[in-house]
Amino acid sequence: MIAEFGHFALILALMVAIVQAIVPLYGAQKGLSALMATAKPAALLQFLLILTSFLVLMHGFVTSDFSLAVVAGNSHSAQPMIYKITGVWGNHEGSMLLWVLILALFGAMVAATGKNLPRGLFARVLSIQSMIGIGFLLFILLTSNPFERLDPAPFDGRDLNPLLQDPGLAIHPPFLYLGYVGFSMAFAFAIAALIEGRVDAAWARWVRPWTLAAWCFLTIGIALGSWWAYYELGWGGWWFWDPVENASFMPWLAGTALLHTAIVVEKRETLKNWTILLAILAFSLSLIGTFLVRSGVLTSVHAFATSPERGVFILALLALTIGGSLTLYAIRAPSMKGGGLFAPISREGALLFNNIILSAATATVFVGTLFPLAAEALNLGKFSVGAPYFDATFSKLMMPLLLAVPIGTVLGWKRGNLLGAIQRLWVAGAVAVVGMTVIWAYISDKGSLAPIGMALAIWIILGSLVEFTDRIKLFRTSFGSSFERLKGLPRSAFGMSIAHMGLGIVLAGIVSMTAWKEELVRTASPGETIAFSGYQFRFNSVNQVPGPNYGAERADFTLIKDNEEITHLLPEKRFYPVQGMTTTEAAIHTTWISDIYAVVGDKHDDGSYTVRLYYNPLAPWLWLGSGVLALGGFVSLTDRRLRVGVAQKVKRTLVAGQSA
Repeated sequence: MIAEFGHFALILALMVAIVQAIVPLYGAQKGLSALMATAKPAALLQFLLILTSFLVLMHGFVTSDFSLAVVAGNSHSAQPMIYKITGVWGNHEGSMLLWVLILALFGAMVAATGKNLPRGLFARVLSIQSMIGIGFLLFILLTSNPFERLDPAPFDGRDLNPLLQDPGLAIHPPFLYLGYVGFSMAFAFAIAALIEGRVDAAWARWVRPWTLAAWCFLTIGIALGSWWAYYELGWGGWWFWDPVENASFMPWLAGTALLHTAIVVEKRETLKNWTILLAILAFSLSLIGTFLVRSGVLTSVHAFATSPERGVFILALLALTIGGSLTLYAIRAPSMKGGGLFAPISREGALLFNNIILSAATATVFVGTLFPLAAEALNLGKFSVGAPYFDATFSKLMMPLLLAVPIGTVLGWKRGNLLGAIQRLWVAGAVAVVGMTVIWAYISDKGSLAPIGMALAIWIILGSLVEFTDRIKLFRTSFGSSFERLKGLPRSAFGMSIAHMGLGIVLAGIVSMTAWKEELVRTASPGETIAFSGYQFRFNSVNQVPGPNYGAERADFTLIKDNEEITHLLPEKRFYPVQGMTTTEAAIHTTWISDIYAVVGDKHDDGSYTVRLYYNPLAPWLWLGSGVLALGGFVSLTDRRLRVGVAQKVKRTLVAGQSA
């Protein structure tokens, strides 16, 4: 009976969503305050109903209610509790319910915090947000009902996919969805602006926090997915240009461009149409990612759906949303005023250059991801687009953008001085050139681009520091004066510097892992010692270790350097009997500058095992830098200037003070 209650709550949520989509929008068009006022309670009620449905499904997983088909197919009584909970979204039906829950959450947050938005914009945004919800609620109810019953119920379940029984991947989908769905707010604000025919600095200030929050969550989600693939799959890499990876990377690139161009709208009220288009594209790419992963056209650990019916439904929803929004843009955008002019060499020009490169990079990833699928659908044959294509296109495209990042931050608005900007950054540039020269002198492959990549990383990190110290005039005035300037800096300035430093740290990790990674694959027996990359790996033993719902072979290696024992590495091969599936658990010894990575493989007839060893220089910087990137975004979010309605509150306070 509890499951039926969750199903009923989902049906009620659909009805509320229909009311929320129609009534406030009609009220905004007719100027009827009473109808517009229905948007807030409807958004809050819709969220509560979907949350109720989600909690009911979670109850089914926690209590192992195998009469529910989704629980029987994705859980087991012996499964650890954490994976019973995360199993709620470790399947197609539950993951789509999580998707629509987060969508309703963002709508409820706007409803709760948007009292200072103009009433018409407020009503339109929540109506558009609800229209998206209607599509996905219908998708769940018609094709992916998470409360479908089995009669008779099985004695036990078929277990969660063993690859998903991991802490990293357990929290990866919620963060990814917070990013995907978060861009729906930018989309809703963009469509509302097109309907109203007005985009100004206030609009940009309202849309930026939602875009920034989505971008931060998506950054964390992508980093968690990459980290999981790194240590769980046992291949020693961090990114494979897999279509599922690209599905999350494309909206991140478009969202990064949107974040930067929204600054131009806020500061100079120009590039309005382009910003609106980016808001539409960022969410559209999120929907395309949802289609790729949930339609069944991809085969991966993430691609839960295999029903053609589901794929057609998502494709129709995608066509309606993207096609409708782009049609509205084509009709309304030409009538919107462009805004102020600026010189090519200016802060605006740098941000526009940023957008051009990021858009081209997004298009490159889009083509590389979808071309093999389109070719197969058109019976043109099977094509494989992998790392060589992306290395030859995407990587080269990004180099001029990375070079321009520090320069753009020190250029003036409207008209800048390029020579002056370069002079202010001369220390960062000199250190980067010296670093490139030293690295080039010591590497054996003189044709490698790695020294240039490391020079760009140094340039970005030091450039961010130089820009920040220049803001507070450090070393150019008294310490007390610099400290006062530091206290007066907006938090968005701190956030920008932190995020750019994070980008440089990530770049250093990428270059090092790509260019200087070492790998050894060989057979070894217990008792042997393997010399590799300046270390000795003493292979002590392989033992059988029981797990809660698996059995494991655990190898024991002693890591030795300069005759000193450093640690024990304990890689595993786990076997999950319910699904009959084997997984690899790598053992990783991490320092600030490298990872030592060990994997144990299959046992041979002579008692030896396949052993894979990796030395990954600066691998920790990949995830450290990703965290710094997201931290920069969150710091910027705390800037009071990005809180909706602050400017209006200040204005009212001043007026009241003047009246007094």
